[in-house]
Amino acid sequence: MSTTTISTSTSQRKKVTTLTFRQKKERGEPITMLTAYDYPTALAMDKAGVDAILVGDSLAMVVLGYENTLPVTMEEMLHHARAVARGAKSSLLIGDMPFMSYQVSVDEAVRNAGRFLQQGGMDAVKLEGGRERADAVRAIVGAGIPVMGHLGLTPQSVNQLGGFRAQGKTASAAKRLLEDAKILEEAGAFSLVLESVPARLAEVISKQISIPTIGIGAGAGCDGQVLVTHDLLGLFDRFTPKFVKKYANLHEVMKQAFVEYIDDVETKRFPAEEHTVEMSDEEWNEFLRIT
Repeated sequence: MSTTTISTSTSQRKKVTTLTFRQKKERGEPITMLTAYDYPTALAMDKAGVDAILVGDSLAMVVLGYENTLPVTMEEMLHHARAVARGAKSSLLIGDMPFMSYQVSVDEAVRNAGRFLQQGGMDAVKLEGGRERADAVRAIVGAGIPVMGHLGLTPQSVNQLGGFRAQGKTASAAKRLLEDAKILEEAGAFSLVLESVPARLAEVISKQISIPTIGIGAGAGCDGQVLVTHDLLGLFDRFTPKFVKKYANLHEVMKQAFVEYIDDVETKRFPAEEHTVEMSDEEWNEFLRIT
């Protein structure tokens, strides 16, 4: 059984910033990041001490039930971002820019990134893509908005990639990923997610750039790690990626609780006396008298 002590208050924890990310990389301290989409989850994560919370476009699949991340809109992302911002006060909050919120033009990318800070309560944004997004990254950073990049398996490009497939497995593809990482660093990104790329490649990239790398299915050589929380908790029953470590199976726990509730109601074991509001005999008799 774990002896890890969980803090019950964030009052003693300083706000995590992009500078914190850089300092942790310099000290060789791993960065922790998880996804959240609602107030209670964000509150629990913040109290547990996670460095960063990503309001991921993964909510399209794990919360809204879509087949992939493409259908989720800016309005939906902002709705969930606001909920997370109300729950987490110390973690660095990152809003995931949804499909077509930054691809159309640089001006639109800057405007939508700004909405995450102004309307969503986020501290930074994340967007997918390498060299083709350098101008957008440069412009968003120029507007004073921190940007986290995302290379490797980029779910918004799932149709172009031919499915959810690992990337950078050939020498030429690996070279391009390394180049893209350096381009995003030069464009001003403060950090970089590496998803589903070979561990050796992720380690090389992490050593060759000064900004922190956050791995997901990219091995232990990254400067930090991120998981989709619904995968970690066993809440998403459709599938579990190979790189996920399940720390719980809450889907089964929830289902069993629902089964027991239905049975209790149908057999009239619930509500029991202890779940019921009572009226004094005096008031009850008065009620009977006046009616």
